[in-house]
Amino acid sequence: MLRFILQAVVTALGLWLAAYLVPGVEFLSTGSLIAAAVLLGLVNAIVRPVLVFITFPLTVITFGLFLLVVNAATIGIVASFLGGFVVDGLWAGVGAAIVTGVVSWIAGSIVPDDRRVRDN
Repeated sequence: MLRFILQAVVTALGLWLAAYLVPGVEFLSTGSLIAAAVLLGLVNAIVRPVLVFITFPLTVITFGLFLLVVNAATIGIVASFLGGFVVDGLWAGVGAAIVTGVVSWIAGSIVPDDRRVRDN
């Protein structure tokens, strides 16, 4: 449970930074930012694996770049469910996916993963 909360905080930070940097990504309130982070975590856990499986041939052909479109689609799904979170188009979604991915990557390199330590 603590890992999910930490991931939601990192995702919220990434979405906040995306709203600051990427034109077309906006939040109306802090509550909608937090709700978007939690909902994005759930969508990434449930819907994203299905999308990755379905789009695997395109992902292979594009050397993995199509995963940006998949990530943008998950952010778009969250934006369609929340009234306080706006993503205007595919490019805004791709920009938000890049920003949140970089923030998650940086946070993952700073915070140790207990699962990796236990497996070794």
